[in-house]
Amino acid sequence: MTLRTALLCLSLATTPAAFAQSPHGAPEPLDPLALIAGASDLVARAPDADIDRLFRAVHATSRNEAEARGLCALFEPGADRSLQGLQRAANALGEDSRARFVEALAAVAIGGLQNPPQPYDPAEGEQALKAAAVTASMLHEGFMPALNGAGGDAGARRARCNALRQLLDVLDGFEAVQRVAATRYLLREGLARLGTDS
Repeated sequence: MTLRTALLCLSLATTPAAFAQSPHGAPEPLDPLALIAGASDLVARAPDADIDRLFRAVHATSRNEAEARGLCALFEPGADRSLQGLQRAANALGEDSRARFVEALAAVAIGGLQNPPQPYDPAEGEQALKAAAVTASMLHEGFMPALNGAGGDAGARRARCNALRQLLDVLDGFEAVQRVAATRYLLREGLARLGTDS
């Protein structure tokens, strides 16, 4: 299943709700591509269980060095996180990882459409992420310089990707509430501020 197909299925699945809410009895069209444009709002509304499912899909993929490269590219400065960019990342994965990733994204989108904004404190997410980074830096020599490295060459990108994989490994051992807070923070803020005082 491609991401475009998953979003098309999502638009069809939510059409009855749009029909029921329309005062004129005609459903308002749902553009699957518009769902990605409002990704931050969907993430804000998605239940914790769906956010954690997305984390687990990303973490599972990160365990495979070859497959991790595509997902790591999404965290690079100026990365293309449009529908096409997400589709390219999904296409680079193996069949099982691709299905897991696309299904997790679709679950976040569905949850985001069906729920009100979820309670979220960015400070808690940042704190959980920084705690994971501290642990990773104690476990892996050179972790923080690699994660915060600004180089654009293949070696620097590979080092950043490896550090991200190490960070995800640590987060996987956290309590669900901390893991979800950190994941929401990552999805909103990325890694740019990690390891800095703010």
